[in-house]
Amino acid sequence: MKAVQYAAFGGPEVLQFVDVPEPQAGASQVRITVRAVGINPFDWKLRSGVIGGELPRGTGVEAAGIVDELGDGVTGVGVGDRVFGSATNAAAEQALLSHFAVMPHELGFTAAAALPVAVETATRCLDLLGVSEGQTLLINGASGGVGLAAVQLARGRGARVIGSGGPSSQERLRSFGAEPVVYGEGLAGQVSELAPDGVDVAIDMALSGGVATLVKLAGGPANVVAIADFEGAKEYGVQTTGGGMDSAWHALDDVVALIDAGAFSLPVARVLPLSQIAEAHRLSEIGHPGGKIVLTVD
Repeated sequence: MKAVQYAAFGGPEVLQFVDVPEPQAGASQVRITVRAVGINPFDWKLRSGVIGGELPRGTGVEAAGIVDELGDGVTGVGVGDRVFGSATNAAAEQALLSHFAVMPHELGFTAAAALPVAVETATRCLDLLGVSEGQTLLINGASGGVGLAAVQLARGRGARVIGSGGPSSQERLRSFGAEPVVYGEGLAGQVSELAPDGVDVAIDMALSGGVATLVKLAGGPANVVAIADFEGAKEYGVQTTGGGMDSAWHALDDVVALIDAGAFSLPVARVLPLSQIAEAHRLSEIGHPGGKIVLTVD
């Protein structure tokens, strides 16, 4: 089968289509015929050598498609079902999913492939903070995919959400259920106007150096989680979380219920064919695409 791999670290140009053996579903895995692949910053960070790892290797960590093989111990899903989830080497004709859920009937493959990483990351942050009904959550950098997922998932738990973003993102944040504020200088004053007694918890999803402000607004470092500004988090004693840490893949089933209730969606900014994966990596690397980038596989 055809798959995307790279044999050297570097720019998007190192991505190549190669012939590889079909993967076989292991225990608790399903194999899918891939229909769509989500693009994430992790993909290009790995490709560029920032993270390291063995070569050659494939790319892509989330996908949606049709089940064509079941591994031992898999229940609740059958061959022919449409599923989405965390993938191994998703940019290929076939891929293995280790964590997955059956797609809602009204959801297309493109929209489904945009969900797994954003939903899991957002849920992991909410779980670490114990976000629950009646709390006020501040999300710094809420206008990206993970941020918008966190806004909606927190609202689904009954929390009030204040979300920061750039000036052009204010209406978008409001439409997804957050009370919008502009990040950067003046953030503390804007949040204090909305929540004079401060917020209960906060998530930092920005690289804007706002960790100190979040610690102050949330009443201490124990009430803050950071997924982007790791240096700031270390300086102020804030807990961090990233890929490969305590996962929250139960989020996939949770988000299906919200989608069925009409209470969750994520914007897809660009849809490209798999043949343009180098361009997709480039767009992700320059940042702020306005939503998820998804590749379709014919």
